[in-house]
Amino acid sequence: MPSLFKLHRLKLAGLLLAANLGLLLHLAAGELKPLAQWVWLDILGEGGSALLCLVWLGLVLKSRPAGRVTNFLALGLGLVFFSWWVDALDEFIQIADAIGWDNWLESAPMPLGLVLLTFGLYHWHHEQLAISAQMEKRERLFREHRLFDKLTPLGAADYLRLQLEQSLALARAEQQALSLVIVDLDDFSAINRLYGHAEGDRVLQALTQLLLLNLRRQDLLCRLAGDRFVVLLPHTGERQARQLAEELQAAVAHLAHKTGQHGERLQLRATTASVMALQDDAQSLLQRLNLALAKAKQPPYACSA
Repeated sequence: MPSLFKLHRLKLAGLLLAANLGLLLHLAAGELKPLAQWVWLDILGEGGSALLCLVWLGLVLKSRPAGRVTNFLALGLGLVFFSWWVDALDEFIQIADAIGWDNWLESAPMPLGLVLLTFGLYHWHHEQLAISAQMEKRERLFREHRLFDKLTPLGAADYLRLQLEQSLALARAEQQALSLVIVDLDDFSAINRLYGHAEGDRVLQALTQLLLLNLRRQDLLCRLAGDRFVVLLPHTGERQARQLAEELQAAVAHLAHKTGQHGERLQLRATTASVMALQDDAQSLLQRLNLALAKAKQPPYACSA
């Protein structure tokens, strides 16, 4: 990384030259005051202020890349330093009253430096807002990335609950219907047992793509757990959600998935169920959905003759 001097050598050299010119002008036009006339409180106040300004300048130059904003900050701080520096020189060197340029050297750089410094701080503030926005976006993406399923490109259960809470609030505010559909693959454990977990993972990935192809643009598909998927359906009533559930069930039954090892076709089946949001919160709505799925999985009662 370039050193502070190499990166900002022109700024530092210019400030050093200006400070020495100010000193030489005072020495040429005046004479040193005896020690008894030194006012130590003024020396500490004006000299300390100049020293602190140099420290601020060093921190700015060390922490920022070269550029327009850095130039405004450095020039502003340099002018403020020069004003305090010249003011401190008056405590050591006596200038005749007839000479007026020393007052200009003390007073003129200060307001100009403060204006440039304010302008630089204003743009620095906007830089920080932009950086903060980018960091917030990256943090949000990282946080949401942790909520996504490792096997499929879908949100996991926590992501579903988060999106469901937001969708419920929006549906209530807009007085729009909201429904959920659950898709549960039948006898998935048998696939893992007979063909291995790697083949089971391939089935889940193929099922994910199939379900996504059969959904609308506004629908959200998430993997709730294992072989169980949930579709969040905004602006969808109970009848339309039931129809979509039947379509997804039929699509799974027609999926021609073949095993990777021997190319056998697996006859897949799924059980689906749907519920429409009433006055539920996210947890109670998911509970109703699971109850509806359990009811759909129950075998029909045999009819007596």
